[in-house]
Formats: sequence, structure tokens, C-alpha cells
Amino acid sequence: MKYKFLDKLSQDFSELFDDKEDHNVIIEVDHEQNIKTFTAHSAILRYRSPYFNKELKNTVPSIDDIIKTITIQNIPAQIFEIILKYIYYGIIDTENIDTKIIFKLMIAANEFELWELSMKLESHLIQFESSWLKTHFFLVYRSIFINNKFKNLENFCNDIIVKYPNIIFESTEFTSLHESALMSILKRDDLQMTESEIWDHVIKWGIAQNPILPEKLEEWSDENFTTLKTTLQQCLPLIRYFHIPNSVVMDKIKPYKKILDKQLWDDLKQHLMLPDRSIKSIILPPRLILTQELSARENCAPEKPT
Repeated sequence: MKYKFLDKLSQDFSELFDDKEDHNVIIEVDHEQNIKTFTAHSAILRYRSPYFNKELKNTVPSIDDIIKTITIQNIPAQIFEIILKYIYYGIIDTENIDTKIIFKLMIAANEFELWELSMKLESHLIQFESSWLKTHFFLVYRSIFINNKFKNLENFCNDIIVKYPNIIFESTEFTSLHESALMSILKRDDLQMTESEIWDHVIKWGIAQNPILPEKLEEWSDENFTTLKTTLQQCLPLIRYFHIPNSVVMDKIKPYKKILDKQLWDDLKQHLMLPDRSIKSIILPPRLILTQELSARENCAPEKPT
């Protein structure tokens, strides 16, 4: 029979964490020029964190050829201390931790390649802290795409966005959205937004990435259009052009026809005049717009963070 004494093991390692005499690693945490120093043991760090394993291999001992010093930037000491304790104890208690701290811990755990902890905290936030996620929606959404690891949170957020797209598209921070996040939204068949609105916001986002573009469209050069086309090269193919009303095509898309592939614009013009004739461009299916959802989202505004 196999007996496990994991609680005692965790207790012993907690005592090792507090042992300041036998350490061989110094970790300097530098956040906004506030530096705090932690001590640790290389064997623990190497086997518990792939990140620290790589750092230790690339770090030369500095004190008596024994002590290695690692500097970590842009992570608050409060967050790192919890992470370091987890590395030693294998335990983290979310009961008495503010939700914002839990979110930061998830991001930090991902950076230190502590996948088990990162995934557990992601699940915890979705299951128990959904209200906080919604209240701090833009912060959450932008963060998960910068890290690009939190697929469950991405799905959680996208499920909200497709029903209430104004949370993102009407936000003052919309133009700071990461390209991969915008693409993730545009790929959704159930995005509750007209294609005309989607076009407007994609153009707005693209122009915002290039502040040197003239404010008046009539002053744009061919080079200006090429700049916008390059910026939007991943997003433009995700728009459902052939489900946009003819009047909108002429009023909104025609002024920017130079950012479209020539074949696409030729097909759009043909579709306006001869909608039953076959074309060469790929026709994406229409989005599954629910009239009730489209009406409801007009009254849905993101909650203000508290």
C-alpha cells in the first residue's frame, strides 16, 4: 500500500522557504523602480518552473561563485511573493485575496510557465468571479490577448462580445485593442452587429494605428491607402462584404476601394448590378443575427469598475 504525506512535505518546504541561510539564488523584483529582494534555492526553482530553469542556466554566479542573481521586471513584489510561496508550498489560497490580485497572479503564473497554477486561476475566475471579469472587461480582454494563452477566458469574453459588441466597439479604448483580439471577434458568425457597423469600426481601428494619415479622406495619397491596407490585411478578409446593402457599399466601402483586392472590388460592383451571376471571390456566410439580441445590445453598457 502506498502512503502519501503531501501535507508534511508542503510544511517542510514552507520552512525551507523561510530559511535565509542556505539559499543560493537572489531574486531582485523591480517594479516601477521599487526593488525588493527575495532569496531562493536553485534546485527548487529549476524543477518547479521552466522559466527559472532557463534563467538559472543563463545566469553566471556573482558572489563567491555560488550565488546567482536574477532580476525580474514589471511584476509587483506582492504578486511575486505569492508566486514564490506557491513554488515552495504547492498551495495557493484565493479566499482572502482580492480578485484583481488573483487576475494578476494568473498573468504572472503564465509568465513563469507555471501552467497548472495559471489554468487553475483561469478556471477560478470564470467560475467564481464572472461579475468582476465583466466589470473590468476591457482590462481582461486586452490582457489575455497580449499573453495569448488563456483560451477559456478568450471564449468567455467572446461569448459576451458577440451578444453585446458595444462593450468593445463603443469603448474609448477600442482602438488600443490588439489585432489578434479584433480578428477573434470578426471571425464569429454570431456577432450581433450589422456588417456596415463592423466595416466602420474596422476602418476606425486601422486609421487609429496610423496617426500620420490625413484626417480628410480626399487628401489621401495612394501611399496612405497602401498603409491602411497593410495594417488591415488580416482583418479585411473577415468582413462579409456580399451581405452589405448596396447603398452602404457605395457610401462607405467605395471611398476605401483602394484598400481592397482588385478582384474583390470588381466582384462587389458586379454583385450590385447582377447579384445572380457567379463571382470569383469567396462569399462568407451571413452572420446569425438575432433581432432580439441586436435590439437588446443597444441598451447594454459596460459596467464601470469599482
